[in-house]
Amino acid sequence: MKLLIKQACITDPHSPHQGNTRDILIEEGIISEIADSIPDGKADKIITGNGLYVSPGWVDIFSHFGEPGYEFKETLETGARAAAAGGFTDVFAIPDSNPVTDSKTQVEYLRQRSATLPVNIWPIGAITRNLDGKHLAEMYDMQNSGAVAFSDGLHPVQSSGVLVKALQYVKAFEGVIIQIPDDISIAPNGLMHEGIISTRLGLPGKPMMSEELIIARDIKLARYTDSHIHFTGVTSPKSMEYIRRAKASGLHVTCSVTPYHLFFSDADLGQYDTNLKVYPPLRPRSFTDQLKAALMDGTVDCIASHHLPHEYDSKVLEFEHAKYGMVGFETAYSAVQTLFPELSPGKIYDLFGGNARTIFKLKQPRIERKEEAVLTLFNPKESWQFKLSLSKSKSKNSAFQDHTFTARPVGIVHRDEYFLND
Repeated sequence: MKLLIKQACITDPHSPHQGNTRDILIEEGIISEIADSIPDGKADKIITGNGLYVSPGWVDIFSHFGEPGYEFKETLETGARAAAAGGFTDVFAIPDSNPVTDSKTQVEYLRQRSATLPVNIWPIGAITRNLDGKHLAEMYDMQNSGAVAFSDGLHPVQSSGVLVKALQYVKAFEGVIIQIPDDISIAPNGLMHEGIISTRLGLPGKPMMSEELIIARDIKLARYTDSHIHFTGVTSPKSMEYIRRAKASGLHVTCSVTPYHLFFSDADLGQYDTNLKVYPPLRPRSFTDQLKAALMDGTVDCIASHHLPHEYDSKVLEFEHAKYGMVGFETAYSAVQTLFPELSPGKIYDLFGGNARTIFKLKQPRIERKEEAVLTLFNPKESWQFKLSLSKSKSKNSAFQDHTFTARPVGIVHRDEYFLND
């Protein structure tokens, strides 16, 4: 296939064409020509649009694909299509499947199954066997088979002794531990942020202290082991302060936030919308404003979608019994760029791909002649409305239904194919 991208502004700090608007010709998955103008007749398919930007492929570092075991929520195929629609060429799959991704066999299964899909699915190996929080899994074998990082997913490791052993274990091959910071022993029945809104709604609350304690503890463990830990779903300004200080002291500590923790607050739960029942919970607006400041000052390394699909019966019921999470691939970029119109395309690439590739040691694609085409196309100024009926995900649990955004992912070019949004 010969594909021509017309007049796209190149956003790639590793490319000699950085910041320039160029035509890009791709032949059999390889960039064959970059020029001010390339004749349309050279291509079988032409992609064009006003205000089009192109960057190396984006990376999402924390998502649930359901398969194996929960195919009624999401399959690798439907999740991959949703990820492509969101502009992602690479996604990390958490180990919370059935069976759990806690062995090289499961890692190899996911890698082989994703080989023909529109995106690379990178398995995150479990830290502990069957996510039991007690017995370390064979992380070395999983790493050799293609595991990109290690986490117990939606079951953060509670034992300091287990986590310190895991950090020591992965240090041998410079691996990364990913942790949702939550001390589950504090308000284990909490359904939302503990505060005025939870009291008003009559729902049990979860204080931010449960997050801050784990982050303070895990930073100390990372210092002791001289190993790398990545916190995802960070919501507390105090947590950001801890992370900021850890980075300043030279520790291997990085973090990510979700688009919905930036976009929504606990005040949006007034109608008991179960799509806003997420983990960690939404925080008050004053705290989300401080999260935004941490994103702008560089404390936040990555945006993580926390794509957690659920079927109808898991969400359309009493708030107390609804499952946590929402789908997030297709709205992640639009939500962030709409909130932060001042974010440059270069900063967007850092948050959505560049930093993740550095942290997790993924290959860095380059927009240059003779390089493989692994590209994300996006438009920071295109207005569009998100419709769940058009979502590529198998599940429809999103609080962004009918929301109008002022930025849009256009699609991806990957594996000698292109995937564009209508």
